[in-house]
Amino acid sequence: MSTSPFSTGPRGWQPLSDEASSKEQTNRPKATPPEDAELLDAYSQAVIRVVQEVSPAVMGIHGPRNQSQGGAGSGFFITSDGYALTNSHVVNRRKQLTATTFDGDRLDAELIGDDPATDLAVVKVNAGDLPFIELDASENLQVGQLVVAIGDPLGFQGTVSTGIVSSVGRAMRGQDGCLIENVIQHTSPLNPGNSGGPLVDSRSRVVGINTAIIAMAQGIGFAVPASTAARVVSELIAHGKVLRPRLGVVAEVIPFPPGLARSLDLLNDQAVRVVGIEQGSGVDRAGIQEGDLIVEANGRIVSSIDDLHRLLTLFPLGTWLQLTLVRGEQKLNREFLLERPS
Repeated sequence: MSTSPFSTGPRGWQPLSDEASSKEQTNRPKATPPEDAELLDAYSQAVIRVVQEVSPAVMGIHGPRNQSQGGAGSGFFITSDGYALTNSHVVNRRKQLTATTFDGDRLDAELIGDDPATDLAVVKVNAGDLPFIELDASENLQVGQLVVAIGDPLGFQGTVSTGIVSSVGRAMRGQDGCLIENVIQHTSPLNPGNSGGPLVDSRSRVVGINTAIIAMAQGIGFAVPASTAARVVSELIAHGKVLRPRLGVVAEVIPFPPGLARSLDLLNDQAVRVVGIEQGSGVDRAGIQEGDLIVEANGRIVSSIDDLHRLLTLFPLGTWLQLTLVRGEQKLNREFLLERPS
């Protein structure tokens, strides 16, 4: 019997994730026969090896069984006992989901934790002895390096695409409007449904989690770095969310007078003006006032709201934060402890 994803009946073609034929249509990658290996170039051998090692851990993620089974996105197992990583926008705050494994099995999945700020989420299926892949948090990715994307785009299970790293250190907006730092830009073709799937290097190490494309553009995809995911995953499993500090201020960006910057030996051309303070917050207890201009934080220039948001990622709970302020024509330093929001 043919295993083509296309039906010869009057209904036309069906997506690979169709429940009635998923097991029949899903073929586990086979090892390359030794006599054929020498016919493949190094590039092909690298991609084939990655597919063989990584694909069994990749799954499709859909809505609950009683809803449409159209593919919503991808994910991959990070532990043998069923914890899996995907995108926050894939789960879309749904507590109950369905996971389609590499072998075509449909398993109930539960949302464990969700972090819209990094577009990451953790789900869990009740199964054991599952194939899984580990996150590579080394941050050694190089521009021009080969990367492979594996996922469930448009319901076509186990789809593989290849490309190279175009850039590292990009920034993009998360669902909550905050910047996701150190995003990987790559050329592996992505389609709706690739979101949440792994981006891996030639050694089968997960270097990123595919998250976005630019509409109407070709060869421009983005992935949240594995280093960010490694930090976020542990908190999502432990707490269901990422516990970040909160400054407790309302602020706006204003131009910073060049003459005042020179007189105070500052490099700012913009500053963040405090227009509101949360009573009882660390900022309040440190004596910061409405109208103060924030120009530095722990020696880093602050010239935008994004710079303030970045502080909450760079400095964890329990860190002492020193803000350099301008009040009138004076430069002041105020220090306080970054605390968990109430």
